[in-house]
Amino acid sequence: MALATLGCRDVPRRAPRVLVGGLGMGFTLRAALDVVSPDAVVVVSELMPAVVEWNRGPLGPLAAHPLDDPRVRLEIGDVRDALRSNRAAFDAVLLDVDNGPDAFSAATNASLYNDDGIAAARDALKPAGTLAVWSVRNDRAFVTRLKRAGFQATAESARGHSGRGARHTVFVARKTG
Repeated sequence: MALATLGCRDVPRRAPRVLVGGLGMGFTLRAALDVVSPDAVVVVSELMPAVVEWNRGPLGPLAAHPLDDPRVRLEIGDVRDALRSNRAAFDAVLLDVDNGPDAFSAATNASLYNDDGIAAARDALKPAGTLAVWSVRNDRAFVTRLKRAGFQATAESARGHSGRGARHTVFVARKTG
């Protein structure tokens, strides 16, 4: 939930466009919907059709059925494609893909967090847009790469399970220039 709260804190009040990369259990999507305006558009890019079906089925009640919200636009596919095909389209991009920029369960996900992946995210953002990335741990080198790519970037600590769970990191990067 901290990913959406931190990533959407500076979106416009009127008609923001948000991209959520990775549906997971639907919690990031739910949190984004809870903080954006009624006229927002939230695009969800999910690679695995089975994850979508789980969210429409047994996982749906856990996050109050976020896929049923009329503001949601679902895209089955790779978030990298969504980033590359939407130049200056989003006020915020929220990435919850794998375990963050340095802890991969799938090696192909590294391309989302390297210089080319960061550039694609930057290009998909409107001026002053925000990229927020969830990670299982902090990574100073990632903050440096974000800054080098034209972002004002910080690493925010967040706890799971209502503040009682494990510590995680949300990288918050605001597009400059």
